Amino acid sequence: MEKTAEKYRAQFGAPRGAGAYITRLVYALVTVALGNSYILVKTGAAPAWAIAIIAAVFLFMCIKPYFGAEKLLKKRLRTCRSGTELIIIFLMSCIGSAVFLALTVSGAMPFAPGGMTLKAAAPDLITLVAAEAVVFWCGIIRIYVSSAQIGIKWRVIGIICGMIPIAHLIALGKILSTACRETDFENEKLMIDAARAGDKVCATKYPILMVHGVFFRDFRYLNYWGRIPAELEKNGARIFYGNHQSAAAVADSGREIADRIQEVLAETGAEKVNIIAHSKGGLDSRYAMSQLGAAPCVASLTTVNTPHRGCEFADYLLNLIPEKQQLAVASAYNAALKKLGDDDPDFLAAVGDLTASACAGFNKKVKDPEGVFIQSTGSCLKKPSGGRFPLDMTNRFVNLFDGENDGLVGHESFEWGSNYIYLSAPGSRGISHGDVIDLNRENIKGFDVREFYVDLVHDLKKRGF
Repeated sequence: MEKTAEKYRAQFGAPRGAGAYITRLVYALVTVALGNSYILVKTGAAPAWAIAIIAAVFLFMCIKPYFGAEKLLKKRLRTCRSGTELIIIFLMSCIGSAVFLALTVSGAMPFAPGGMTLKAAAPDLITLVAAEAVVFWCGIIRIYVSSAQIGIKWRVIGIICGMIPIAHLIALGKILSTACRETDFENEKLMIDAARAGDKVCATKYPILMVHGVFFRDFRYLNYWGRIPAELEKNGARIFYGNHQSAAAVADSGREIADRIQEVLAETGAEKVNIIAHSKGGLDSRYAMSQLGAAPCVASLTTVNTPHRGCEFADYLLNLIPEKQQLAVASAYNAALKKLGDDDPDFLAAVGDLTASACAGFNKKVKDPEGVFIQSTGSCLKKPSGGRFPLDMTNRFVNLFDGENDGLVGHESFEWGSNYIYLSAPGSRGISHGDVIDLNRENIKGFDVREFYVDLVHDLKKRGF
């Protein structure tokens, strides 16, 4: 765990230092020269054969816009880096071409002392637009097909704003900066994993059972836990999933978890499991241990943003919304989730067990068993806009009842067990209920969710679990 990205950045990182800037400058000048080749040839400033050489270099640039691509450890990242470099060259060459044309038309250039009209420069403008278009589209297409972090939102904004002055520059700047950060960050992740591959820092004594929260399922191709399980497996962890229904009473979900634990033990031959449970999954796991005899088969329980003391806003809504409307929503949800794999979903039972009043009774009844290491984590949004929809909206509402929260669960509800970890990120964003499980696959500045789980599981390993 001592091997960090900083230690390996210089060895493996993407283009850095003077060399990268010189390459960009040279390629930008090549683009300017090719784009303005009509004027250069017409005025005798450059021979036709020189333009042919420039065109060859231009084509090479479009294929390989920077050197050192082999230092990026994944093809997707090399593609993304190539795209960002081309967009940077595009912006530089646009500025260069604008200056070149202005000086040429005004007569400031030695090869055109008398200047020239815009009409006379029209063929050059066509050549210039064509050259810049090639650079731009070669770059933006590579970013669009390779970047994960720009998401659908900025892809759409980029398309919509493409022909709107000023707005297109703002959108392009956002896309470019996001893709650049993604390339650096993801490459550093790969470097860290490669450096510690032999250490198996997440190879715990007992397998990891990951238990999802309410209203979600463990789908095969849409992992509830985002990129976290793959990162843990890279570092030696054995990962299993709860595979329980999306919505059910805690007692029913607990029974499914207890059965699932036995399945994992039978499959692996292990004596116990380490449970990492998100949201309602933490309550389900506590019930399985305390009330269903699963405790001897559990080495540790880590609850992630679990409402151990319930949610006051849930009490309010259930008292406010008429029973008829509640039943209608529940019926629609249950019918939909049956089609997605649930045997007998129960929307209202799940919601009812998350109220503050229900959890108060739950905590009196469900006691922590001896011999199981229990810890918890929690996080909060610092402002509503820090969360993705709908958590940006619910954050304001939940704040009225539960105070500071992660978009669903109040801060006071998180802490449980002998060790509590509060997660935070610098700046004004915060960390939402979805961020802690990498629901949106988003790289959050100052909070590496994948590395947090690596550290978490590594700590379980050090504790002998």
